[in-house]
Formats: sequence, structure tokens, C-alpha cells
Amino acid sequence: MKYDYLIVGSGLFGSVFAYEASKKGKKCLVIDKRNHIGGNIYTDNIEGINVHKYGAHIFHTSDKKIWEYVNNFAEFNRYTNSPVARYKDEVYNLPFNMNTFAKLWNIFTPQEAKAKIQEELSDVNIEEPKNLEEQAIKLVGKTIYEKLVKGGSSVAFIPHCFSV
Repeated sequence: MKYDYLIVGSGLFGSVFAYEASKKGKKCLVIDKRNHIGGNIYTDNIEGINVHKYGAHIFHTSDKKIWEYVNNFAEFNRYTNSPVARYKDEVYNLPFNMNTFAKLWNIFTPQEAKAKIQEELSDVNIEEPKNLEEQAIKLVGKTIYEKLVKGGSSVAFIPHCFSV
């Protein structure tokens, strides 16, 4: 058989390209090293539950045409990414935001947060970081580094977010 396109990989790009080309009358041969389509967003349906074989993936776009297009193929669950870090018995928002700074230092404005971080940076006095820890401290100060990077255990609340 003769093909117009050989597509290597059946992930999002390969699958969409093959689908759109075939709608225009082109013949496509799609090959993949895996025994399924979908690449890393593939889900196995196990006893009625879609299980993300390669970890959860979050699809997001602000383009209405793209959103309408993908909704022709799959039902999406509403999802907002809300990762947090836990330090001892406290939970902090990540990435850092005013909620994080208010909880850390009892401050409420971006100007106060900036001043507090600058104060911590002046106490540290790291001109040329010698390692990753010093680089992180130079960027965010000791409090954020100690509580949310070094001492914190990151927890990402990631519910089932894509189902086919």
C-alpha cells in the first residue's frame, strides 16, 4: 500500500496530524513503539476507572477553538492545579503567592513581601553560590528555602483530570 505520510509516534501531535490528514483524503501510516495510541496521555480503563498509565496530564488552553476541538474527542473534568507544601503541621501555597507570605510573615502586600525577602537576602550575603542550596537561598531567602524547599514535603493535589 502507498502512503502520503509516515507518522512516527501516536502521541497528541502524531494522532491529530494523522486524523486531520486523513480527513483531507491523505493516507497515513502511524507507527509507535508502544502498543497503544495517545503517547503519555494514554489511559487504561480498569474496572470502569481510567488509570493514567504514565502519570496524570493536565491539558490547558485559553484558545476557544482548540478547546472546542479537543472536546470532540474526550470528556474533560474541571481541574485547577493547587500544589502545596507541608512544613511540620503547616500547609503553604505553591507557587509562592501572597497567601504564602501572609502565613509565613503575617504581611499582606507585595511591597511587604519584597521587603522581607530583600531583608533576608541581605542577611545571607551569598555573592557567588557554590551549590544548589546557596543558589536557592540567594533567590528566595532562608525562610522560604528552609520551610518550603529543604524542609517541606511537596504535595500536589492532582485528582483524576482527563478521561477518554
